[in-house]
Amino acid sequence: MAAFFVWLEGTRMAIAVRDSLMLTGALSAVHLVGFTLTTGGALVANLNLLGLLFPDRPPLEVTRPASRGIALGLTISALTGVLLFAPRATVASVNGIFQMKMLLLVAAVLFHSLVHQRVARTATSSSMRRGTGAVGLVLWVGLALAGCAYILLE
Repeated sequence: MAAFFVWLEGTRMAIAVRDSLMLTGALSAVHLVGFTLTTGGALVANLNLLGLLFPDRPPLEVTRPASRGIALGLTISALTGVLLFAPRATVASVNGIFQMKMLLLVAAVLFHSLVHQRVARTATSSSMRRGTGAVGLVLWVGLALAGCAYILLE
């Protein structure tokens, strides 16, 4: 894997990003837009299941558009994230905070896709909805905090 990261850092794309503060700044700004869409959608969807946001609306009515925002944000963040990762792949891949960020990302996406959406569609129990909303909120907020920590402590 280390050889792949060394190769990635040597690509023209990685070198262009590494050598251009303007390009790195632009990618970071767009990455932040993706982060905002993702986090905003996750907050809306999970606060709804917790009964704190749009409690009078059926969960699926809130989760569907929120999930589209999450998907769009994840797409933007993944594309820009790869470009930002490439120039520092070797160092970032062994950074514990970055690893935690990626673990939380996978966990949050899987939880939202496999559990949250199913509960929003089928659960009649308010305790099941609240529990799902709480777990989802912890995962997405944890991801956001890990992303911030990576930026601050890199």
